Amino acid sequence: MLQPAMDRVKSSMQQVPNAIPKVIRRTGGANSLELERENFERGQAVSINKAINTQEVAVKEKHARTCILGTHHEKGAHTFWAAVNRLPLSSNAVLCWKFCHVFHKLLRDGHPNVIKDSMRNKADLADMSRMWGHLSEGYGKLCSIYLKLLITKMEFHIKNPRFPGNLQMSNRQLDEAGENDVNNFFQLTVEMFDYLECELNLFLGVFNSLDMSRSVSVTAAGQCRLAPLIQVILDCSHLYDYTVKLLFKLHSCLPADTLQGHRDRFQEQFKKLKSLFYRSSNLQYFKRLIQIPQLPENPPNFLRASALSEHISPVVVIPAESSSPESEHVVETEDLVDTDVPSLPAPPEVKFDDLFGTSAAIDPFNFNSQNGMRKDDKDRLIEQLTREIQALKEELESFRLESGRLCQALRGRVNELEAELAEQSHLRLQAAGESEFLKAELDDLRRAREDTEKEQRSLTEIERKAQANEQRYTKLKEKYTELVQSHADLLRKNAEVTRQMTVARAAQDEVEAVRREMQEKVKSAQEAADRQEREQVKQLQELQRELVSTQTDLDSLKTIMASSQQSSEVLGTQLVALESEKAELVQTLSKVEAELAVQGEELQRVQSSLATERESGVKTAEALQNQLNEKESREQALESQLVAARWSSLQGAVGEAKRIIQDSLSQIDDPAHISCTSSADYLASRCQASLDSMERLQSAREAFLADNTAVLELVRVVTQCGHLVGDTIVQGSATSHMVPVEQADALSESVKTCGSEALALLGQMKQQDRLAAADCSKLRAALEAILTTAEKLRPRGLELQQGELGDLVEQEMAATSAAVESAAARIEEMLNKSRAIDTGIKMEVNERILASCTELMQAIKELILSSKDLQRDIVESGRGAASMKEFYAKNSRWTEGLISASKAVGWGATVMVDAADMVVQGKGKFEELMVCSHEIAASTAQLVAASKVKADKDSANLHRLQQASRGVTQATAAVVASTKSGKSQIEDTETMDFSSMTLTQIKRQEMDAQVLVLELETRLQKERERLGELRKKHYELAGVAEGWGEEEEGTG
Repeated sequence: MLQPAMDRVKSSMQQVPNAIPKVIRRTGGANSLELERENFERGQAVSINKAINTQEVAVKEKHARTCILGTHHEKGAHTFWAAVNRLPLSSNAVLCWKFCHVFHKLLRDGHPNVIKDSMRNKADLADMSRMWGHLSEGYGKLCSIYLKLLITKMEFHIKNPRFPGNLQMSNRQLDEAGENDVNNFFQLTVEMFDYLECELNLFLGVFNSLDMSRSVSVTAAGQCRLAPLIQVILDCSHLYDYTVKLLFKLHSCLPADTLQGHRDRFQEQFKKLKSLFYRSSNLQYFKRLIQIPQLPENPPNFLRASALSEHISPVVVIPAESSSPESEHVVETEDLVDTDVPSLPAPPEVKFDDLFGTSAAIDPFNFNSQNGMRKDDKDRLIEQLTREIQALKEELESFRLESGRLCQALRGRVNELEAELAEQSHLRLQAAGESEFLKAELDDLRRAREDTEKEQRSLTEIERKAQANEQRYTKLKEKYTELVQSHADLLRKNAEVTRQMTVARAAQDEVEAVRREMQEKVKSAQEAADRQEREQVKQLQELQRELVSTQTDLDSLKTIMASSQQSSEVLGTQLVALESEKAELVQTLSKVEAELAVQGEELQRVQSSLATERESGVKTAEALQNQLNEKESREQALESQLVAARWSSLQGAVGEAKRIIQDSLSQIDDPAHISCTSSADYLASRCQASLDSMERLQSAREAFLADNTAVLELVRVVTQCGHLVGDTIVQGSATSHMVPVEQADALSESVKTCGSEALALLGQMKQQDRLAAADCSKLRAALEAILTTAEKLRPRGLELQQGELGDLVEQEMAATSAAVESAAARIEEMLNKSRAIDTGIKMEVNERILASCTELMQAIKELILSSKDLQRDIVESGRGAASMKEFYAKNSRWTEGLISASKAVGWGATVMVDAADMVVQGKGKFEELMVCSHEIAASTAQLVAASKVKADKDSANLHRLQQASRGVTQATAAVVASTKSGKSQIEDTETMDFSSMTLTQIKRQEMDAQVLVLELETRLQKERERLGELRKKHYELAGVAEGWGEEEEGTG
């Protein structure tokens, strides 16, 4: 009975899945797509709301995975952001933290378009980061750091689209990302440093927010904060690996000094990352979720290219997909049962009779007990089948869960094995690389050993040679000592050799005479021997002929003897006689041969003695000739050394003169030389002395060219000429500091031309082949130009008669008083006009400024009167019997100073009134009025200085003048103060309204204002420097033109 029921249940379960598609197909195409889209959005909204909530627990992996699959389904993140924008992220820190975690997962594992779709919300994320950044603890600060990290991650991937969200790339893809351009690799490394810095900041922020003294990793709140660090660890491992590889690539292309900043920044991040990886690996929460790699003990040495082979890429291993933050020991029911699918109806525990009663009479549908019994049997059968189905479902669910756990365990094991395989492959490749590297190092060591052996052998050879050289040096040193001694002896014997040369020459003549005489004797003896030899040869020939004739006679006798035996006895006797005669002839011949041998030996002895005498004479002559040649060579060497010494002394003098002139030219450009001054008279005297030395230089050079022994005079003249020309250059530059700008420029140019011509002339004289062609005319012309300029600059005084000069002083003082009176009247007029026209703050400002200007005019007027009284005392005390005009003419420089100071005061008062008029009218600048006040103060100080030069220090008028000068200074300060106060009052009335401006416009104007401030500061600094130089030059020129320095020296 149970088996048919199970078959029916299986057939019904197999038929259920086929019923739903039929219903969907009946709804139509368009409606089905809309329904599918609606179901998708509803499912995504549910998953997002379950993943991002206010509960302080870690985000569940299945909800995050659903969101990730949703981005791949719609190829973007529009649905995600539509749901997130409805969440109150700015009001709940935990909600924002879990949003950051889910969003980080989407950026890493979601569809690539998630990054592009999220960039439009970048500004909102930045504002939210700033808002949470105001909190100093808790989730608020962490949210601020996390949002900055996410913004940095989006910007990095937008700038570098080749990098995927999970940062997984091969080495070839990493090279392609830089496009083989060292500049791109350099910039990419900087961006990775910034990216990794944000990751490390979040890492540190989370650890600092936890109480590490407790086991926070097992609590829900601690897991909520630690869960996002899994994504951070994954990012950091890739960023560290890519940074190391890029730095090795940069060090192969760029010098080490250029990358010092990169290495320092990497060292800092390496220490932080190593510490954080070590701390994370000790947390119980991470041990079952992720396998964290450990970094090496020391950072890579980028200065050694072979260290790249020692680098091991850190590999992060996630053991199994089931290892997620929500996989806890306590399993919730809602995690196992999908509440979105309605469950099967529960078995009918409550009977119909329990609800409506058990009376059969009341039940109108119960007609007989048989039907009721059949119904009870069916109910029991249904209940039994329902219980069996429920039991089978529970068993099937347990089987499914068990199979899922086994599959997940197997997947985790597969992942572990794959990670181990990858690590073993990496280790194998690393070992292969290390073996290759060790082989290369072994070869290098072998070559180094061979080179060392060669170098050792060469070193031994070098040492041996060094010892030999040292011995040779010792011998040479001894030989040198001997040579020095012999040289001294030879010098002492030089006279003797010279005397002996005459004797040797006479002896050589005698030897020549003896040699000629001996040659003649040898020739005569040889001729006599030849004659005697010829005679002996003739005698021998005659004897031989006689012998031949005798033999012929003997033959004839033998024939006669044979023919006539009768005469044999006669012939025998004759034969004996002939034989005896023959013996005598043989003896005579032997004697002659012996005499010839003796004569030959005598001849050889004479020839050998002659040869010996000839060789000894030749050797003696050669020795004497060698001594003569050595003496001549020594004389030539001494002569050449003397010539070289003369030329070197001339070269030293020329070089010293060049250094003197170069030092003078360098003093011209020295800023400290600006304070040096000189007069035109002294410059003219120096120029004239230099011209005189040029004449002496020309004559000394011609004398040296005619006779090189006259070098001392040329050396002395060259040195003196260098000193005089250098002094002329320095005095010319010092004089240019005391003359007007145009004349100063001309004089400076003439001085520099003189220096360059002097250096050119000395350069020609330093070369022996160009000494004769050295031309002094250009240098002489430059000196004459300086002399002409100095003559023009000599003070002439004012071209006025005595009476005109005295009248001019009175006129200028009167004109100054009139200008001050006129200025005071104009100020009073402007004050009245301003009171009639202006109102409010403007009238108050104008009255204050004009009142201070009026006080300044009164102080100046008092100063002028005091100056007149003091001048009158000076004239009365110093003129003696002369008149006032004669006194002014006699002290023309002092008079010119008074005139110049009076003009400056009058001009300053006029300009200040004009500036005040423009300020009152609203057309001028307050700064112009302040500058005019300062100028008037300076002019009055000049007038005071010019007035008290010749005054008695105990004079009452001098004390009055000094009191008036202090009054002018105080009045000037009052003008400047009132001007600044008025300017600030008027500027305060102009309010700035930024209410209608946007954030971008305000930022733009802020940047423009900063640029303007920097430009104005730079311009202000340059103008201050220019003002200082102008004042310095003005005072110097004014002092030269008016003779203040000379008058002060005269009075002192």
